[in-house]
Amino acid sequence: MSEVIDQSELEIRAARLVDAAKKAGADACDAVAVTGVSLSVDVRDGQVEETDRAEGDDVTLRVFVGKKTASVSANVLDDPMALAERAVAMAKVTPEDPYAGLAEPERLVKNSPDLEMLDPTEVRAGRLADLAKEAEEAGLTVVGVTKSGGASASWRLAGIVLVTSHGFSGSYLSSRHGLSMTAVAGEGTAMERDYDYDYRVFLEDMENPADIGRRAGERAVRRLNPQKISTRTANVVYESRAAKSLLGHFAGAVNGSSIARKTSFLREKMGQQIFAPGIQIVDDPFKRRGAATRPFDGEGTTGPALDMVEDGVLKHWFLDGATSRELGLESNGRAHRGGSGTSPGATNLTLAPGEKTPEEMMKDLGEGLLVTDLIGHGVNGVTGDYSRGASGFWFENGEPVQAVSEITIAGNLIDMFGRMVPARDLDARYSVAAPSVMIEGLAIAGE
Repeated sequence: MSEVIDQSELEIRAARLVDAAKKAGADACDAVAVTGVSLSVDVRDGQVEETDRAEGDDVTLRVFVGKKTASVSANVLDDPMALAERAVAMAKVTPEDPYAGLAEPERLVKNSPDLEMLDPTEVRAGRLADLAKEAEEAGLTVVGVTKSGGASASWRLAGIVLVTSHGFSGSYLSSRHGLSMTAVAGEGTAMERDYDYDYRVFLEDMENPADIGRRAGERAVRRLNPQKISTRTANVVYESRAAKSLLGHFAGAVNGSSIARKTSFLREKMGQQIFAPGIQIVDDPFKRRGAATRPFDGEGTTGPALDMVEDGVLKHWFLDGATSRELGLESNGRAHRGGSGTSPGATNLTLAPGEKTPEEMMKDLGEGLLVTDLIGHGVNGVTGDYSRGASGFWFENGEPVQAVSEITIAGNLIDMFGRMVPARDLDARYSVAAPSVMIEGLAIAGE
């Protein structure tokens, strides 16, 4: 794998840039060098439509002059001193940021555990094409599927190096494999489409391509002949795929940046019961083969797995160095690099499963709405007001009886969180992982 990405070369580049910045007058600085190789193959009707291979390098230098900071990026590092001098000159004319600075030295990572982040097998285009074709072929065999919306398989390898002026130097490699298929059912204006996919660190963990294609086809056929329903209050079950969005809204609301800016509807809720007793939400940067696993964060620090919500009670914010200093708290190692600096965020965030299957929940409820897809971004982060377009199935006597579309679900996330009940069908593959969830008594706007 070192033949594809040479980490030692990345480390040399970053270290040279840090040395140049100190010579140029920076009081402190850090450099991030990122490189990547990716390959994807798109297939339609059994033929390869497109093969795309990309390689790229990028280096970002962040400098601090007192409490002033600036960042510059480059794709090619021919002259480290020129880039460093430009960054220092930019920092000197920027306003002071009282919370800017590198992480405290005592918090820097000393040893990195083996987190199984790298599949050492490089996948060739032919293998990716075979996987995509197998998924597509299985989708087209589903009765009611009339055409393929295409299938895609991908492989990506990324390397990152972080070097700081106060002694940290670390690097890691990570791999990703993806496979998806889109199926179309019906004809003319009555056509419906749906998809299925998988996304893994190790290719050996990928689901069978035929299963992915078959589920895509079955989902598309189920959507045929959707009806509108009248405006009402109803019980709602969010399918796991849709439930992840609710966990994503929670993650945004407990982001330290939102708390510091006072733009979160949960900013006054620390230590309070915001979910029902028994609800657990964990964020774990050390989950083996996890989609967002990493040995250190964007500042060279780390933090333990956090019970963000324990027995329904909110316990933590996501914090990096700057937001923790602004809030008067201790960072918990959740810094993400992006653009000109860091910002806090989740790693592998998981809503723990409950006791019942979604089918058992629907039987208990009798009738209601099973949400399979959400549309739009109608969430007010300040108030928690929630309004999302949705489609799915109306169920009666616990069984789906009619596909429905063109409806809107409305509520407030604080109320919705308090009434959320997780099912036991946790899909733990993704960085935001949730089982299906049930929420009773939501407003549904229809015709």
